[in-house]
Amino acid sequence: MRIGLLGGSFNPAHGGHRRVSLFAMEALGLDEIWWLVSPGNPLKPKQGMAPLDARFRSALVQARRAPIRVTAMEQRLQTRYTVDTLKAIKRLYPKQDFIWLMGSDNLAQFHHWRQWREIGRTMPIAVIARPGYDADAIASPAMAWLRRYLVPASRFRNGTQRSAPALVTLRFDPDSRSATSIRRADPNWASHYSTYPPRDQVTHRKLLPEQSDQTA
Repeated sequence: MRIGLLGGSFNPAHGGHRRVSLFAMEALGLDEIWWLVSPGNPLKPKQGMAPLDARFRSALVQARRAPIRVTAMEQRLQTRYTVDTLKAIKRLYPKQDFIWLMGSDNLAQFHHWRQWREIGRTMPIAVIARPGYDADAIASPAMAWLRRYLVPASRFRNGTQRSAPALVTLRFDPDSRSATSIRRADPNWASHYSTYPPRDQVTHRKLLPEQSDQTA
């Protein structure tokens, strides 16, 4: 199987996450998408971050009736950085082909991520355009390194591109929905979701009780 990995806080998940995931599936010829709901991101402030189980449940709602599986495996893996998470996933699922999905906003500051070049060597990367970030992404130190590995999306669709480093860029119609606007409109959105521990759709295990330590 060819699986796209989309990581994030999902604070909360919304229709924009679903729409961009389905777009990437079609553009890259993927079988499914895994949403990696992060217990915590070292690059984002803790203030305003809803509990993991609420963010996870919001993702479950948005992923319904779609080839999207919601997982918080980072919580059990106890990986703090993306590079460690991706290496662990490849080790646990050696028969699958993975591609890391991220928006151009993340590419613009990708060089601040821990061992970001190693991420590029671990699995192919697909960057999805986001309005207002393209110029910064193109001028970023990470793009200067990744540009030499640019390949067309057709190589992913027909299955000929499997190795890393590899970078594909995708143009996506702007989506005005954002987690920030949802939080502004409803600061108590997390209270609408049950606190009963949900079951992970990849590991098939229930989420662990909330940890005070941050993971990403």
